[in-house]
Amino acid sequence: MSQTVSGLPIGRGLLYLIVAGTAWGTAGAVASLAYRSSDLGPVALSFWRCAAGLVLLLAARRLRPRVRNAVAEPPRRKVLRIGVTGVGLAVFQTAYFAAVAATGLAVATVVTLGAGPVLIALGARLTLGERLGRGGILAVAGALAGLGVLMLGGGDATVRPWGVLLGLVSAAGCCVMTLLTRRWGGDAGADAFGTSVGAFAVTSLCLLPFALSEGLVPHTAQPALLLGLLVYIAAVPTALAYALYFAAAVVVRPATVSVIMLLEPVSATVLAVTLLGERLTPATLVGTLLMLGSVAGLAAAEARGAVRQEEPVPA
Repeated sequence: MSQTVSGLPIGRGLLYLIVAGTAWGTAGAVASLAYRSSDLGPVALSFWRCAAGLVLLLAARRLRPRVRNAVAEPPRRKVLRIGVTGVGLAVFQTAYFAAVAATGLAVATVVTLGAGPVLIALGARLTLGERLGRGGILAVAGALAGLGVLMLGGGDATVRPWGVLLGLVSAAGCCVMTLLTRRWGGDAGADAFGTSVGAFAVTSLCLLPFALSEGLVPHTAQPALLLGLLVYIAAVPTALAYALYFAAAVVVRPATVSVIMLLEPVSATVLAVTLLGERLTPATLVGTLLMLGSVAGLAAAEARGAVRQEEPVPA
């Protein structure tokens, strides 16, 4: 299987993205339980998520062997890359939570996750010269259609311009983070753990003043439950998922990354049905199948492209 400068096979990168997208989808259900059991606000939750994830990654890094990059990255560019990635992550998370508050979960999710693949595909074409191809365009269209059906097919939605704008800002933050990881991370063979640690540190610093104004320490009658929820959200959909994401985003095309990440609302929908008692409507089922089909199609196309790159050129 084809490998890149980072040494990660593309097939494994696709698996990393699938695991990351699925893990991110559990964060919404955990956040809902945290909100029900305490007065924790969304910005404070996002801060604790990144700060605790940073601590877990630092602890994990001490237990793993040091990996030397195949190509030394200039220190100034490394600082710039990690700084911009951390700011992009802070914008992505905070603007999304603000969009949910402004215009509701359904519209905010449609705008953020729906605009993400479009912005990333355009950005990759303009900055990296990457093309989707006819199959990729169909896959993105199918994913966007599935996302719209999944989020809007089950109920009423109120669209507020300010919330839509915040959703677009969130999508732009995700776009910058993905394109920068692909462009500079691929050139330098960047360490995914190092990128995650640096990005979480920057994000935590960006969110801290807003979390303090919102209320950093929550009040709860169930401290053990809340602590367990915070540990889970820091460990699985944060430390683990973002480490896998940053490793995979170096080797997988940005447009493919953005569509596979749409597994997040799919896994969130499954949890909503199985754990939170929400009803699985025909629209939900159709939207989920459309998105899963698009993800499978793009993953297969990416894998075929990796095999073609590996095949020797006839003399």
